[in-house]
Amino acid sequence: MADNKQYRIETLAIHAGQVPDPTTLSRAVPVYRTTAYAFRNSKHGADLFGLRETGNIYARLMNPTEDVLEQRLAALDGGKAALAVSSGTAAIYFTITNIARQGDEIVAANNLYGGTYTQFDAILPQSGIKVNFTPVNDFEAVERAINERTRAIYIETVGNPGLDIADIEAYAKIAQKHHLPLIVDSTFTPPTLLRPIEHGANIVIHSLSKWIGGHGTAIGGAVVDAGNFDWTDPKFALYNEPDRGYHGLRFAHDLGPNNPLAFILRLRTVGLRNQGPTLAPDAAWIFLQGLESLPLRTARHSENGLAVANFLKNHPKAAWVKYPGFQPLAQKYLPNGANGMVVFGVKGGAAAAQKLVDNVALFTIIANVGDAKSLIIHPASTTHSQLSEEDQIKAGLPPELIRLSIGLENVDDIIGALDDALKLV
Repeated sequence: MADNKQYRIETLAIHAGQVPDPTTLSRAVPVYRTTAYAFRNSKHGADLFGLRETGNIYARLMNPTEDVLEQRLAALDGGKAALAVSSGTAAIYFTITNIARQGDEIVAANNLYGGTYTQFDAILPQSGIKVNFTPVNDFEAVERAINERTRAIYIETVGNPGLDIADIEAYAKIAQKHHLPLIVDSTFTPPTLLRPIEHGANIVIHSLSKWIGGHGTAIGGAVVDAGNFDWTDPKFALYNEPDRGYHGLRFAHDLGPNNPLAFILRLRTVGLRNQGPTLAPDAAWIFLQGLESLPLRTARHSENGLAVANFLKNHPKAAWVKYPGFQPLAQKYLPNGANGMVVFGVKGGAAAAQKLVDNVALFTIIANVGDAKSLIIHPASTTHSQLSEEDQIKAGLPPELIRLSIGLENVDDIIGALDDALKLV
């Protein structure tokens, strides 16, 4: 933005990171469909590649449309910088591998999205990175899991699909005690509802495909760097030992004294440049459109979600209901609304749950959340089916659980559709 005023989040969602294009005076953010960028001369090109100057080099690692998106996301979350990548899953993977290497360990809550759990449980160990899972908010277990090889703590603000709220500040105290970065996946709580950095997070991850995009039209992810972690601790070898790919550059030392952006700069140059999880500029533009209406949409999602949760709480066919807004920690972390995710158990177990899914009108059976349209799924047989029954139970995923992503339709129509389907169970 053109000035240094401290704008509120609704204003930042529309304006942060952009002024009218200086050449064309376009008010909307242009989509830059280009593969590469011209250098003014050979020295300019050499300085860019040598990290002595910032600027556009090649579309695999930067794009002006994405730059606006990254600046806006950083402003909304209260971070120093952000990096957009091809998916939320890529954002998670490259965040971990930007910190840990073979022989290192991570401590993670066990109530994670199924794809993240599989990545941590089955894929990272193939690279020699071990993940120690602990029950969410079991801080004694977290302390026991930390050892001299631990390099980070990882949580979701609201677990998927169990919807347990993590006590971010309590996790942050443990992370600070052991000088570990706290990584927080805030996909279920976009920054209009919760800003984890204000509660002690060092790195925030978003799947942009959910509420930030808001309409199920693009895939992307983002990593926001708070810029508040000291990477000069020798145990973070990737930042203190010479990098072979950059002529011995030490990211925690050679990019300027106490550079707060060592993490995000390494993520862009090593993760994005050399391994290529690039976000398409058209997708970045779609996410920018979503950000402009994000404050309005999350307010409506929250209003509708609460109404549906209250309806189900009193329904005789519902064995139980979980909604983040019903939890004590919601007063601390979600005072402005708890978004539109509701999970509940159908009396009659998995068979009854699947019958409901197959007979509900208005809702779409789909493996996505955060859409303007209401969505429904039976996670045990779909999104989390790669987990064993035992691991599903440990993750708070009983067989009767139905996951609802409540959309922006009229709430009476949403409740009516659920009521009609429950009558058939």
